[in-house]
Amino acid sequence: MAKVSVIIPIGPGESGPFALLNALVLLPPKWEVIFALCEPRDDLAVYCNKRVYTVISFQGRALQMNTAARAAQGEVLWFLHLDSILTIDMISALQRGLKSAPAALQYFRLAFDQDGAGPTRLNAWAANLRSRRLGVPFGDQGLCLSAQHFHALGGYPEHAPYGEDHLLVWHARQRGIRLHELDATLCTSARKYRARGWFRLTAVYQWRWMSQALPQYIRLLGCQWARRRSVKSAP
Repeated sequence: MAKVSVIIPIGPGESGPFALLNALVLLPPKWEVIFALCEPRDDLAVYCNKRVYTVISFQGRALQMNTAARAAQGEVLWFLHLDSILTIDMISALQRGLKSAPAALQYFRLAFDQDGAGPTRLNAWAANLRSRRLGVPFGDQGLCLSAQHFHALGGYPEHAPYGEDHLLVWHARQRGIRLHELDATLCTSARKYRARGWFRLTAVYQWRWMSQALPQYIRLLGCQWARRRSVKSAP
């Protein structure tokens, strides 16, 4: 089984408690964990050891994750948000997915914790439908792919003002990397919907991903056409 590097970006001022950090003990012993930081943090020292360490870069989620990915020693990179809830079922599903589809971009079904506001079950249902039918999972679904593919894609686009995970998925599909939904659900915090308002945040997210997706979909069609043309012209 390939060694996995678990990369967890942590922004400035993010504070816990976060269940994810206490659940890191569930990971297989050979896997490593990298906290992708933009500033030193003394409160993470209790979690650090030979296989759990920090990498510091300039601020920005994409930049932090790319910096951690360059430092990673695993053949596979698994990106987890800090408010994700890690379970044994998720780890087992990922191990099965890496064995059955090692070249794919893996992602989990999404669920929201009960710490939010509004019908977040609807948001999760829509996210799972979008992922399965349209092939557009987001970063809170625990994206995982080989380090080789990740670096070939150029990592997360650091110029994007938002949606770097969304763009990574599109870039993978444009390169012909297939998606693979894992047989487990990743539950994540919904507190952002309580803090910013369910309707307002849902509307912002929908507008952002759809406006970002349109040019990427057009580019995907062009890439697929070029691949078919290349196959037909091959001797």
